[in-house]
Amino acid sequence: MNNPIVYDLMAARPEILVLTMAMVILLVDLFLSERHRYVGYVLSQLTLLGSAILTVATHTPGVAYVFNGMFVDDPMADVLKLMMSLATSVVLVYSRSYIATRGMYRGEFFALVLFALLGMMIMVSGSHFLTLYMGLELLSLSMYALVALDRDNPRATEAAMKYFVLGALASGMLLYGMSMIYGATGALELGQVRNALMSGQPDHAVLILGLVFVVAGLAFKIGAVPFQMWVPDVYHGSPTAVTLLIGSVPKFAAFAFFMRLLIQGLEPLGIDWQGMLIIMAVLSISIGNITAIAQTNIKRMLAYSTISHVGFLLFGFLAVGPNGYTSAMFYISAYVLMTLGAFGILLLLSRQGFEAEHLDDLKGLNQRSPWYAFIMLLLMFSMAGVPPTLGFYAKFTVLQAALQAGFVGLVIFAVLMAVIGAFYYLRVVKLMYFDEPIDQTPIKPQADVAFVLSVNGLLVLLIGLMPEWLMELCAYAIAQSIQ
Repeated sequence: MNNPIVYDLMAARPEILVLTMAMVILLVDLFLSERHRYVGYVLSQLTLLGSAILTVATHTPGVAYVFNGMFVDDPMADVLKLMMSLATSVVLVYSRSYIATRGMYRGEFFALVLFALLGMMIMVSGSHFLTLYMGLELLSLSMYALVALDRDNPRATEAAMKYFVLGALASGMLLYGMSMIYGATGALELGQVRNALMSGQPDHAVLILGLVFVVAGLAFKIGAVPFQMWVPDVYHGSPTAVTLLIGSVPKFAAFAFFMRLLIQGLEPLGIDWQGMLIIMAVLSISIGNITAIAQTNIKRMLAYSTISHVGFLLFGFLAVGPNGYTSAMFYISAYVLMTLGAFGILLLLSRQGFEAEHLDDLKGLNQRSPWYAFIMLLLMFSMAGVPPTLGFYAKFTVLQAALQAGFVGLVIFAVLMAVIGAFYYLRVVKLMYFDEPIDQTPIKPQADVAFVLSVNGLLVLLIGLMPEWLMELCAYAIAQSIQ
């Protein structure tokens, strides 16, 4: 292919499709009556299917830099984009009934979800400070709007305002850190930044100050302590369908953001950012697990659970090397699968005029529906790290990578915290199986929700029993992409 412009555009086909269809859905929605709102949903699902197909079609084992080095198409990007498209599709399946009963079944919901996905895809393929920041802001702005989309809900409006103000602060810190690194190295493209750092010429003091701001901005975006203050409020205040999206798919993009910035760009400063990540990992695991015990709202409980999972994820980055990065990618894949299922159950139990968000709402679930109680049991066991579920193997891999890197004390601490954290997950199981139900409303999901939720829950068990293929996929993506 001799024309460089065509070559560039071919590498970005999934992004171009998502962008085009998001705008098409907004325009088509103007002409739809209430009874034809499902057209937006169908177009969104077809877009996600097309994105997944194009991602596979554009896959090559090598690394291709396009758009003058601002965008990279490599196996890690392809694998993450495929996972993001599939996970977003699952989010829409779970959310359809919920948003339909709350006046949110409109084109803007689907368009904002696709714009958020586009931002994540740009973050995953960004190889330049400007590209990475542009993808992050597109994702963030879409999320702010989605949280506030239920305009008659004052709690959602409050959550959106908190998210926006704190998110803007974090974005400013990240941008300021990037500008300082640019000032010290004279480069914006990640490969050039790395080369400048390897040469040893830049001012080390300026670099470290910039690095502190960059890591602080990254920590906010993933909800790591001490920048976690927005997570429980946003999880609690958002409509559950939006909480499901915030708590799942963007974690893939956050992982990629860490890989691009810290590993591909700033790895020569590893000795400096490693110390920051150790503090964040220890605080996230301890505060996340201990605070979750006190929660009676299950959305807030899962928010603090997310904070503790972020701590475990950081263990993979502490073990600087392909083994650690592979384990971190495996962990984030497992986390997203578990989160999709857990919030899927909450959406299943919610109905018009009723939000299933308190622990008491899960009481006696086994009597109401033994099958979905079993699915939730698998998900809670997996989040707690009980063998032979996927969550156990995910925790085992990141802790093993950290152990091999010499962090023996940290690994022992993390194991103890995981044991403490098991309490609030097993409390959910106790409520489902040993308490009498407060709500006797029959559970009758739509056929697609029943099928996807069942597959989601069973995968947590099946991949836990046979994790090799997912681990090999992650290892392939890392080995082919991180030079």
